[in-house]
Amino acid sequence: MGFRISGSSSSSCFCLQRTLLPPLTAIATSTRGFKRRSNCIPSCSVSYRKFVEFALDETTLHTHLIPSPLQEKYNFMNSKDGKGTLSMLSFEGAKIRLLRSLIIETETMQVLDFTVFPKAEYDIPIFCANFFTSAKTNIVVLDLNPLHDIINQHEYKEKYFKSLIPLGLKYAELFPWGGKLTSESINFFSPIVIWTKFTSNPEKYDILYSAFREYYKVWLKLICKADKETDESQIFHNLEAQHRYLTWRVEKDPGQGVLKKLIGDTLAKDMLRSFLFNGVDELGSKTFNDYFPRYCCQEGTLNKKGNVIGKSFENRPWNARGEFIGE
Repeated sequence: MGFRISGSSSSSCFCLQRTLLPPLTAIATSTRGFKRRSNCIPSCSVSYRKFVEFALDETTLHTHLIPSPLQEKYNFMNSKDGKGTLSMLSFEGAKIRLLRSLIIETETMQVLDFTVFPKAEYDIPIFCANFFTSAKTNIVVLDLNPLHDIINQHEYKEKYFKSLIPLGLKYAELFPWGGKLTSESINFFSPIVIWTKFTSNPEKYDILYSAFREYYKVWLKLICKADKETDESQIFHNLEAQHRYLTWRVEKDPGQGVLKKLIGDTLAKDMLRSFLFNGVDELGSKTFNDYFPRYCCQEGTLNKKGNVIGKSFENRPWNARGEFIGE
């Protein structure tokens, strides 16, 4: 039982052929927690478990996943009030530094935080899906977050996003822009980002599932085709870019408040730094103020009102050709 490698060249696709793929229930059960039944009864009918199951199944069509060392500690947790659960999974692969998911289920909300980070030898975008659902509303971010600047440097955008613009336009019609984003936040999004808010309904949920599948399949194709970088300076450049991304997310991630409410400040901080944005303490030594000096007050402390620094974009700042028109 297992997988057979279809090619041995380091520059070739790392696709694998499944001989006997174990069911996803077995994969998830082996990681202690994903399939565990929740002791809460959500008031909304949405479940994001099938999103993660699809991603894992699709990924195992292309590479062999092994549980991350993080899985031993981060697998399942009850909320402080006992009315909610947090289910976590984490894996590694040949080109994947970390594939991780967090599903939160309570009586009033469902949350999915699913991200895949490539290894530093590959400059492909970071797959990012952040979904929040309550009985009345949904807040969604789905994107291939660019590892490098695509607003001022066009080579990276041409390499990874030019061919994806039609996909982004397709879903931009179905999911209108969700409102203001700061100029600093925009730097971490691509022209195909889905940033939207909508009233909960089954039809929108089905469309979101279709978008998730299409975006993830596209991301898998990118990493499957990616050649391993051997230039040490470029590898360092990729590593620093990923550390910059992690540093931003740890400080500015909007889900911090939810985590603190559910499991307390200490556990929430640990989960943010060690699980959700693992690598922020290992991949580099620069601080938030080093990367983002505009947020630093004269005394060198963090400007807590930094969310409003710079221009805010109320509408999609890219045109139909994927060109940035925000300035």
